[in-house]
Amino acid sequence: MARFTRIEVALKMKETGIVPVFYHKDAEVCKKVVKACYDGGIRVFEFTNRGDFAHEVFKEINKWAIKECPEMIMGVGSVIDQGTAAMYIQLGTNFIVSPLIDEGTAKVCNQRKIGWSPGCGSVTEINRAHELGAEVVKIFPGSSVGGPDFVSGVRGPMPWASIMPTGGVSPDEANLKGWIKAGVHCVGMGSQLFPKEVIESGNYQYITVKCSDALAIIKKLRT
Repeated sequence: MARFTRIEVALKMKETGIVPVFYHKDAEVCKKVVKACYDGGIRVFEFTNRGDFAHEVFKEINKWAIKECPEMIMGVGSVIDQGTAAMYIQLGTNFIVSPLIDEGTAKVCNQRKIGWSPGCGSVTEINRAHELGAEVVKIFPGSSVGGPDFVSGVRGPMPWASIMPTGGVSPDEANLKGWIKAGVHCVGMGSQLFPKEVIESGNYQYITVKCSDALAIIKKLRT
């Protein structure tokens, strides 16, 4: 059962501004990454449903996070069907992120009052996601869909849209400035926050510092 309501998830996404996106087949590596993000001020984390037995990895790190990072809102991304969503809901996910709109996924999330953020690439898709109950919609891949200009364009006729771009987002001020100025709800960030060499070397302090710095940048830009 989810520990946080979908309203709490949406509000914390907005407050924090960054949702890290990460997967590793080794649960111990995932725990260290989650803790590094937590120490850097992150409070929402998206575990990517990728690779064999990914659900078993999530099950372990979610149980661990409840004790070791109690304020961290753990969710699961890359969910494309209802069955997978139901499985992760059973494992205690607090939100589901999809790369596409799947009505079955929307249905099971709404039945359990779980936040669902589907991937959209047009105003029509964003409107459909709203009809299906999505509070925060994901644009993916953010840079390919149209970048900050796309977000600004959408929010012209749909100023109520809460948009989370993922793909093409980096933790530097030059990049974040465009997204924040466009009016994003928050940003999803993966490889730019977790370079391969950093994970391989076990330099988790780098991640903590990067998260802290990025959060400070977003706070400054919003002010």
